[in-house]
Amino acid sequence: MNPAEFDFLARAEQDFWWFRGMRRILFGLLDPLARTRTIERVLEAGCGTGHFAGVLAQRYGWRVFPLDLAWEGLRYGRTLGIDRLVQADIRRLPFPAACFDAVFSLDVLVHFPEGEERRPLAELARVLRPRGLLVLRTAALKILRSRHSLFTGERQRFTAGRLLKAIEDCGVRPIRSTYANTLLMPVALAKFRIWEPLLRKPPASGLAPLPRWLNALLTRLLHAEAALLRTGLRFPLGQSLIVIGEKKD
Repeated sequence: MNPAEFDFLARAEQDFWWFRGMRRILFGLLDPLARTRTIERVLEAGCGTGHFAGVLAQRYGWRVFPLDLAWEGLRYGRTLGIDRLVQADIRRLPFPAACFDAVFSLDVLVHFPEGEERRPLAELARVLRPRGLLVLRTAALKILRSRHSLFTGERQRFTAGRLLKAIEDCGVRPIRSTYANTLLMPVALAKFRIWEPLLRKPPASGLAPLPRWLNALLTRLLHAEAALLRTGLRFPLGQSLIVIGEKKD
């Protein structure tokens, strides 16, 4: 990822609408699984600043191992007091096989060229114990690429069918999959396919601060999606894609 994006992440992760809303969505999908499974050791592969690893540890009481290739992100984790930070490439994880009860990788696979995501996926599956959980989130649908995508170094986007096939090829059985950030898709299409091409501005981070009222409104929209997904609903399209799988015995 573009190293410059870590500064924006560090300022935005706690309160920016996208992070608050996507956490609510992900926890809504995770909570029922966490209550019925024994999960102690967890890897977050591609942890960025380590902020979300700290949130996971606090919410569920798990022993989380945050890992990232970029020191620019990990140095923020040190200032946050995050434990067990590891600098490594997720294509060559420095852990033995079957040593984690759950593995998270959020918005990381998009930084690999199309087709090269299979190697990191195989590594994530390797370190996961049988019946352990693999939790993935990626940017979805090529038509939604934006100035922010270019700025962060995004190289690909996924469809549900392609990502589900990729994890099954690695020995992981899908449990739940859904698109997310769906309600704002019409706005995103207008912005990314009409407005941004007209402006012709250079790539830039999409994490600039917003007026408080707008940040609150956008947060509520994602919280509404979280409530719908908790009922078992699955969105057929969206700006993000979430897949939760279980490693086969």
